[in-house]
Amino acid sequence: MSKELSRHDIREMAVQSLFPLDFSTEFSKQDAIAHAIEVNQYDLLDEEEENFVPDYLDWLVSGVCEHKNELDKEIESFLRPGWKIGRLAKMDVTILRLAIFEMQHAEDVPNKVVLNEAIELTKTFSDDQSRKFVNGVLSSINNKLEADGE
Repeated sequence: MSKELSRHDIREMAVQSLFPLDFSTEFSKQDAIAHAIEVNQYDLLDEEEENFVPDYLDWLVSGVCEHKNELDKEIESFLRPGWKIGRLAKMDVTILRLAIFEMQHAEDVPNKVVLNEAIELTKTFSDDQSRKFVNGVLSSINNKLEADGE
């Protein structure tokens, strides 16, 4: 492989992998990851066009898929009374799931870094309103995790 991907690049591909999985049951995790790599990092394909899947990307996408229900409950616990996850923009939910999973399970990444990365992802994939919303939810979750000693 000629190019190393940054964690930011990997997080972008994770969002692009996770987003379509909410809409299609025919799309597998592997298909979603392969599509994200093809769209963003064509130079990572070898001559046979087999994808190089970074371990961190596979770990993020797999983890979010496996913990989706728990992550959604965590998100809902920080929403206004009467709000459900179905009322939120799908992209915002995807970014929140990814960030919460990483905050809870990536021991080598400080939560503040994850929070800042999530804000950058909303700048790329969403709008200013979403950026503020995602920042508010993740800041609250970060405060809870710090209070719990995680």
